[in-house]
Amino acid sequence: MDHRLTRREALALPVSLLAAADGWNAGQVRHLLPGANHERFLIKASFASPLRGRPALTVDGKRKIEAVRTDSKGSFWSFDVAGLRPLTSYRLRIVDHSGKPLCGEWPLRTFPEPASSQQRFRLLIYTCAGGHDGTRILGTDQPYWVSIANRRKMLAKGLSLQPDAVIANGDHVYWDLRVGPGPLQLGASEWAKREIGEFRRDIPVHGTPNENVLHRAVGPQIADLYGTMFRSAPMLFLQDDHDHFENDEARPGEGITYPPDDFMLRLARATQRMYYPEFLPDGDRPAALPGASLPGLADGCGESYGTLRWGNLAEILLYDCRRGLTLKGPMAGFVPDDVEAWLTRRMKESACGHVVNVPSTPIAWSAGKWGEWYADLLEPGGKLGVSKPKYFWQEGWRSQHDRLLRACSNMERIPLFVSGDLHALGQGRIVRNGSMDLRRNPVHSILSGPISTGPKAWPSAWRGTPPQVPTGLEVEAQLPPLEDNGFTLMDFHPDKIEFQMFHWKIGRPEAELDNLQPFHRFTLTRRI
Repeated sequence: MDHRLTRREALALPVSLLAAADGWNAGQVRHLLPGANHERFLIKASFASPLRGRPALTVDGKRKIEAVRTDSKGSFWSFDVAGLRPLTSYRLRIVDHSGKPLCGEWPLRTFPEPASSQQRFRLLIYTCAGGHDGTRILGTDQPYWVSIANRRKMLAKGLSLQPDAVIANGDHVYWDLRVGPGPLQLGASEWAKREIGEFRRDIPVHGTPNENVLHRAVGPQIADLYGTMFRSAPMLFLQDDHDHFENDEARPGEGITYPPDDFMLRLARATQRMYYPEFLPDGDRPAALPGASLPGLADGCGESYGTLRWGNLAEILLYDCRRGLTLKGPMAGFVPDDVEAWLTRRMKESACGHVVNVPSTPIAWSAGKWGEWYADLLEPGGKLGVSKPKYFWQEGWRSQHDRLLRACSNMERIPLFVSGDLHALGQGRIVRNGSMDLRRNPVHSILSGPISTGPKAWPSAWRGTPPQVPTGLEVEAQLPPLEDNGFTLMDFHPDKIEFQMFHWKIGRPEAELDNLQPFHRFTLTRRI
């Protein structure tokens, strides 16, 4: 298809036609993204056009759950289904206000009861899936991202491996608006202004022209990407910097993007509210963490800090490192104090066989950018170092990093971080952190792989360096960071976690996407 047609048609792609490729009748449903725990579903859906009345979700053909509208026009709806049985598959269908089906029936299963004994859990995890097909490399007509069609093929392969749950770790949206070089190719490009429109920061998001701009910018990146493929795969979406419509940037004379300002928060919240589920409550996660139990959210749900609990086998801690970032020098942090206390407590007290940290910002590697745990910058000769101060970097960030690493290594489990943001696949273990010797129980760090990254967005192209080990860390890399697209599959067992990594990259035959195979396998064994 001609590039110009692709860019224009991406504004109103009939995703329901693509979604029906697996034989399911998507009807009027444009996208479906479900969240789950052991007793509840939270499902976000949109439709090809606004609905005249309130739809409902039928459960096993009997129970009916009325939807909550999440936009101003009636195209976006949320379904909150409580009182479910653990580890049970339910038959779901969306019907209109008169009871007429709007799509086919589909199954969705709850998670096991938290205290139950479980022997196996399969997780699909990746990062950086966003990007509008209309975006072009500055000054060219070359696509900036892996096409949505090819991203869908990667994700379809992941789904074919039948994961019990899926984690999408940050950067679901790339539409930077103000600071740094990114906006000129993304939300502030001439093409974006002309075809998508411009946001006004002085008016609300919902019920104003801002809402139309948001849908044109975000819809192709989320609704068109996922469609209804994931309707039976419970998903957890963790936000990162670009999901607040800015890269993490601190530039003299230009500005500092984080903590996010009010308009960034409103855009990020509106995106989450309409397109993907918030984090369902967990009995071992405080209900009053920042961004939780807010007016307008489903009861007890949270925006930025979540838990995936699979019986007594695995407790996975997810935390956004941007929303609560502070600039307090030695007292600064990427997450607030009460969030750090929750993370530390769960690493110490959890009854699960595996406790895994999933931050939105990478551990063990750096590309010299501002919003990292590390003070490193790219130096002459191509190495990272700290001979020059990083503008507005906060020493408290590294202190919080050190505390979390110590708490992780102190576990009598596999100490493990699986991070987002950094555009790479990688595996390593941290054996020393400054004066902290971790060899008794080294901390493993996994880079799960990015879905959408194109030729100019790799760290080596954007920042002049591939990911490197930052100053003060000693890392034994079993797979040094590899700048390829891909994802990671994790199989949890009582005594071990098995990993499979899959990869592809623009420039390779697209036919490879139809039969991706793992290129890197490894196993981490628990010391019992």
